[in-house]
Parts: sequence; structure tokens; C-alpha cells
Amino acid sequence: MTTIWRWWAYWPVWSGYAAAAFSLLYGVLGLYWWAGRDGFPFAPIDEDHASASILEGSRVEVVAPVIAAVGLLGAVVALVMTRHARPGRLSTGLVVFGWAMAGALVLIIPDYTLIALVAFAPLLLVFAFTGVPGDQAGVGDILYWHRTNLIIIFVGGLLWAAATLAYRRRVRAACVHCGRRHGADDGPSRQTLLWWGRWGVVVACLAPLPYEVTRVAWALGLPLGITSDFLRMMQDTPGMLAAGLGCAVASAAGGVLTHGLVRRWGEVYPRWIWFRAGKRVPPALAVVPASIVSVTIIPAGLMFLWTPETRGTWALYVPSLFWIAWGVGLGVATVAYHLRRRGACRRCGLGHVGDDRPDVLRRAQPSGDRERDSSGVGARDGSQGNLH
Repeated sequence: MTTIWRWWAYWPVWSGYAAAAFSLLYGVLGLYWWAGRDGFPFAPIDEDHASASILEGSRVEVVAPVIAAVGLLGAVVALVMTRHARPGRLSTGLVVFGWAMAGALVLIIPDYTLIALVAFAPLLLVFAFTGVPGDQAGVGDILYWHRTNLIIIFVGGLLWAAATLAYRRRVRAACVHCGRRHGADDGPSRQTLLWWGRWGVVVACLAPLPYEVTRVAWALGLPLGITSDFLRMMQDTPGMLAAGLGCAVASAAGGVLTHGLVRRWGEVYPRWIWFRAGKRVPPALAVVPASIVSVTIIPAGLMFLWTPETRGTWALYVPSLFWIAWGVGLGVATVAYHLRRRGACRRCGLGHVGDDRPDVLRRAQPSGDRERDSSGVGARDGSQGNLH
């Protein structure tokens, strides 16, 4: 574990080379597919094995050369970003290209596959040993090439995001690990970050409500927003309504946990968690899962903008569009939480040590809120201290 952590700590160094390797690989594959070879991951395929990507069903003679050109160009750009770090038009162009690559690969091209993996990861692990119930032959019938390709593309987009962020920080002469600069202002106050975080939490909790309500209604036998025939089809399909109900329940539970991003129990374990009561909550415990959900739910929502098949039934279409707002709100709340919780950078030394220690948070919180929070009831954080 220590070795993995040390390797991860150097992400500003290796992310650029990893992005270059990813782009080179897909550039070469683009040439391979353009030459008429098999395996083009967006080729028309039977409905049971098609993805919902914006590129699904595209023509290889049109898309493959674009993949080759963008991939090979991206490999060159990523390598340049590992070396050139001076302000100017070139650096601006590189940053724009890098963020465009990250946005396309993470948010635009993927579909619901990523959020489905997050939601059903425990079941997939079980299915790997027990087999997939129903007519499917195995996990390969779930993670077939058209879907697996989208996962690879998503990971490549994350590499591009990391490489571009590190490069941008080098251009600004900031710490590549935390983004702080010597002589710069202290940044938003803790109270300002809480304000942004609370609005993000409100959006993240309200946006999935239409999805949750419709799926619960269907599980109860109410054809809310759908025809009776469609409801009977779902009732006759084993596990279909149960899966929707499970996702709705998981979404509601996630909404409860989302409040931890702006509550004291998201920073200090409350009394009802007796074995950790009063101890500091590791920021990564909230930041990592919240970040994963926020960046995987957005492409699932965007997917419905170019999936006309669902537009005839509003309960299949409209609630899923709100996922975009869900992901954005959760992302804002997560970033605000991260900035509020981070202490001094281990690399550059900038920032204040112990901003989120339990004793600091306890002194910063009004006495009435401390009393309510000690009983496990949600608290209102009224701290005024600046965060660095």
C-alpha cells in the first residue's frame, strides 16, 4: 500500500507520459481500424450489445481517421506538456487542447456504463464467481468490447485531466500538487466554501428526486409516466423493477451521505459512531467516492440528449436529464469540501496545518451547533476562519 501511495503522489510527473501513451495507442488503433481491420468499437452491432455512446453506430471510414489524427496529435501535445511550461500562446493552446480532450473523453463519449459499474460493482464481483443469472452467458455479456472501450476512454480522459491540471499549474509557477502559489491570496474563506457547498448539496439532493419517485412508483405497480403495457413488460422481466428500485434507494441513501460534505459529522465522526467518535474523518473518505459519482453520472445524463428512442416516454427521459445537474452539484460540493479540509501541502509547505483538526472545528462552531451535533443530529457550521 505504501508503494502505491508513493507512486500516486508523483501523478504530476507521470500523468503527462500516461496521457501520451494512451493517445498514441488509440492513434495507432485508429490507423488499424481505418485499414479495414476488425474491432472498431463504435461499429453498428445488435441492439443487445450496443452502447449508448454518441459515436455508437458510426462509420469506420469517417470516425477511424479522426481517432488516428486526434490520437497521434494528442501524443505529441502530451509530451510537449511534460517539458514546455512557459506562459504564452503556446501554453494557452496546450491547456485548451488538454481540457477539450479530457472533457470529450470523460463526459461526452461515454454513456451510462460508468455509473452502472459504480452502482453494481459488488454484484459484478459476485457474478464473476457464480455466473450471471438469466440468459446471459457470463460477465463478458455485460462488459463486452463496445462497453469496455468506453471504460478505457474514460480512464484516458482522467489521465488527460490530470496532465492538463499539472501543466497549467507549472505554467502559473504554482505547486503542481496543491495549486498554491507563493505570495498569492489565501483564497475563499471557510464560510464562502460552505456557502458554495450547501448550494451544491441542495442541487445534488433535489436533482435525482424525479428518478427516485418514478422508480419507486413502478415498483409499487403505479405506471407513473409510462403506459400500462410498458409497466407489465417490466413486471414480466425478472429483476428489472428490482434493479430500478435498488438504484432509487441507493440514490436516496447517497443523498443522505451527501449532506456530510457540509455538516460537521462529515469532518469529525459523531458520537453514534462509537468506535471513531470525536476523531477526524479522512477527507479522502468523502472526496474519492463523491468525485467518482459526480464524473460518472454526468455522461449518463448527457447520453439522453442524443438518445431519441426514450423521448416518447417522459419518465424514461426527463428524470435522467436531471443527472447532469446532479453531477455538477455534487462536484461543486465535493470541491468545496476538499478546499475546506485540506491543510498544509506536504510538498510546498503552503497552507495552514490543522485547519480541520477536531479541536479547531469544535472551537470554530457555535456552542448550540456543537450541542446538537454531539447527539448525532445535523449541525450548521458557522466557522469564519480562512482556509489556505
